Amino acid sequence: MSSVDPDSKQRFTSRVDDYVKYRPSYPAGVIDVLRKRANFAPGVTIADIGCGTGISSEFFLNAGAKVIGVEPNAAMRNAAVESLRGRGDFRAVDGSAEHTTLADHSVDMVIAAQAFHWFDHAAFRAEAVRILKPQGYLALIWNDRKLEGSPFLEAYEKLLLDFGVDYTAVRHNNISDADLDEFFKPGPMDKAVFPSEQAFDLQGLRGRLGSSSYAPPPGHANHEKIMAGLDELFTRTTENGVVRMEYETLVFFGQLEPPASALFGR
Repeated sequence: MSSVDPDSKQRFTSRVDDYVKYRPSYPAGVIDVLRKRANFAPGVTIADIGCGTGISSEFFLNAGAKVIGVEPNAAMRNAAVESLRGRGDFRAVDGSAEHTTLADHSVDMVIAAQAFHWFDHAAFRAEAVRILKPQGYLALIWNDRKLEGSPFLEAYEKLLLDFGVDYTAVRHNNISDADLDEFFKPGPMDKAVFPSEQAFDLQGLRGRLGSSSYAPPPGHANHEKIMAGLDELFTRTTENGVVRMEYETLVFFGQLEPPASALFGR
């Protein structure tokens, strides 16, 4: 399993505005499956690890949960606090997946939405075991952008492959179901998949690209090239003034058993 990249906690600092405006939320089916198969219910306390700008936190707040947003990036954490201002059932803490600062056995559920691929997986697993109450669940959630199926999707992926910065190294697609199954062992892992999509005009498409940490920023040698390609792609594939970015929203969830050494006090 991966070890944490020391730069990963600051990758999105300059992208907060675009992240707030243009990143997707999650389909209602996520709540439905966690309610039926992972003991989710209104009033539960959730630790949202790597909560970013609060998109996932708001999603669970709206389903009736109490949410503690754990986020090491100050700019993103401040955006979450601002976005969720006035929500008494939300608080943000300066912590990380590997060191949340939360008390032992203090939350009913741990989630990580669009963030797991940045974590040191072994350290995160140990931390989740520590802060979860007995019989609590962990859920890993992300919107997996479809790479093919339409001229737009396929050409957008090619733009990222041609001009993205470390794109192939950091995308969450690098994590396999086998990796995740290993993460949840010795307990079983459950999985659910839901379709979702976003419709973008040209400004929105530019912002969606800009929210990605691997998009070359202004001043980078590839910035003008990828933006020119994006504009051409939009013109070529738009229908009724928008393009459609399609996703499969993936949910991996289960209960985490502590390792034998923890069970026996070693």
